[in-house]
Amino acid sequence: MSPFEIQINDGCLRSDIELDEVFMFDELQKIGALEEIDSLWRLKSIYRSGRLYLSKPPNTKAFIESQTKEQRDLLIEESDIGSAKNGDVVVARRIIAKRGRASAKIVMVIKRAYDFSIVYTIIDEDKKLSIIDIKTALPTDAYMEGMDISILKNGTVLKVDNEDGKVIEILGILSEPKTDEKISLALYNRKDKFDEDCISQAKAIDNFVDKSKYPNRIDLTDLNFCTIDPVTAKDFDDAIFFDKQNYILYVAIADVSEYVEYFSPIDIEAKRRAFTTYLPHKSFPMLPRELSENLCSLKPKVDRLAFVAKIYLDRSSLKPMKEEFFEAVIHSKRRFNYDEIDSYIAGKNAIGVDKEMLKALMPLYEITKKLKTLRVKDGFDFRTKDIRISIDNDHLLKSTTAESSTPSHSLIEECMLLANQASAKRFEKGIFRVHEAPQLIKLEKLLEDLAVIGLFIKEYEDSKSLIRAIQKEAKKLDMSSEVDGMIIKSLKQASYTDENVGHFGLGFTHYSHFTSPIRRYSDLILHRLIKAQLNDDEKEKEYLMRNIKSLCARVSDIERQSTKAEWDFRDRKFARWAKQNEGLMFDGEIIEVKDSSAKVLLDGEIQGVVVNIRNDDVSLFDKVRIIIERADIASTDIMANLVVKIDSESSSE
Repeated sequence: MSPFEIQINDGCLRSDIELDEVFMFDELQKIGALEEIDSLWRLKSIYRSGRLYLSKPPNTKAFIESQTKEQRDLLIEESDIGSAKNGDVVVARRIIAKRGRASAKIVMVIKRAYDFSIVYTIIDEDKKLSIIDIKTALPTDAYMEGMDISILKNGTVLKVDNEDGKVIEILGILSEPKTDEKISLALYNRKDKFDEDCISQAKAIDNFVDKSKYPNRIDLTDLNFCTIDPVTAKDFDDAIFFDKQNYILYVAIADVSEYVEYFSPIDIEAKRRAFTTYLPHKSFPMLPRELSENLCSLKPKVDRLAFVAKIYLDRSSLKPMKEEFFEAVIHSKRRFNYDEIDSYIAGKNAIGVDKEMLKALMPLYEITKKLKTLRVKDGFDFRTKDIRISIDNDHLLKSTTAESSTPSHSLIEECMLLANQASAKRFEKGIFRVHEAPQLIKLEKLLEDLAVIGLFIKEYEDSKSLIRAIQKEAKKLDMSSEVDGMIIKSLKQASYTDENVGHFGLGFTHYSHFTSPIRRYSDLILHRLIKAQLNDDEKEKEYLMRNIKSLCARVSDIERQSTKAEWDFRDRKFARWAKQNEGLMFDGEIIEVKDSSAKVLLDGEIQGVVVNIRNDDVSLFDKVRIIIERADIASTDIMANLVVKIDSESSSE
């Protein structure tokens, strides 16, 4: 369900509704679709919300799918569809009939499947204009007030309102690499600049912390906190300190909730963005940079407000014996990057690095190594690599780097996992980061695909035992990375929910996101929830719990959009690289086989590029040589022709 749909079904106050959705709430009240029960407004039983499924003309049929076993799908006659389109979330009034299929009439569209489209112009040799939707590659229509679209440059990219076909914005020219950023952001509704009211509010806050103004906070400025992040990091969410004498881990997190008040301009915008989107050359933050990169960021050598998880570890088992949360002031003594920590662990001489603090981290490093060993007994350790791309001044692909977890990553990750678990254990109902176990049937389909490489599993009890068995056999074949990638594709996506079902991948019974409120709104929600609990603030707890389900739905949906924007930008850079390399030969590996097509992951200096070929009798993980035939900048599709299977070639020589 969409967030607004959840609110009107579960019950809400008008004040709970987002500003840009209040008009829909008022309209539903006006037509009598809502009723007040126990001081909360809900849809009347004769009304139903849901997603509209619409077949193509001429035999147009429509229905709203049931959302519970007790309900039946609602048939919508063509005359009762109104302005709704396929995929829209609607409210419909049920039509009471004596017999026949349950039916209804749509009274309101509450969420468009697509509010706008990103299109580009094509002008052929005969000066004929076509407008193509970038997502679907299908022709569409658009118009500009007071201007003939045909006079625009060939390949002009436009943002178009789907309601009336009107051009909202000109994004650039498809052939220009700098347009990629605007396309990726627009396709997935990610924003760059903040409105002036947000910036004004951020600038009005003092840009330093005077700890004397916070007498009720615990003063931890004497402790040797440090941060560990990538070299390029600009915002520092978390800092750690380990009291090795008492086996106490302090995880200090930027106290964003101190500065972002409910319903303030910054809060409203942060909720809309929900996540920071990271492109290789630039970040698009959830919070104004005055907060994300300055006042909230746990920079070294300055006082900062923090929300702290204090975790007492058992010396023998390393299990948490006690966990506390409180507001504090900290003073990070040192900012480390991953490379510095890894060099020190490897015994290399790190120049200009605080070796005393590094030495103090080593007992914690040894503990986190043991914690990871214990963790993967219940969860999984997938051996995959993240491909990071870098672009040059012309916004063209410059290089790629395959990043995998290093000792420094593991050190900080295990600390964050402890804090995230501790926060989740405080609630029976709240905001949880969940990962459901995969369906066994889906993993068994994966087994069929893996049979072609000689990987067979005969005995297993459940999804967990089957994955472990697959990983064990893959290791014997020296194909752990390739097979782990396929396992991940067969797993469900992690998401945010108000009901705790555990985290399958990590092997945790309780898990949430507490450690990154600068870049994730989910963590800010959790901070507020814990503080309301600590302060016995019943009014705040009531508001949060009344809206927690819709908030979880909102951040889960926006997380997917943010991730898709990041992937889309990467694929656009790969497509431009492939365009420059049309006609050239590359080696690669088959990573997916379908009936008529296959996908090839290319080897070479540029990593992560996937091309499409016809299935010319290739099998999974075959080594092949291909020629790039065509790269489509708009769709990001890269087509190639198979030259030869390398194994076959070598065996015949």
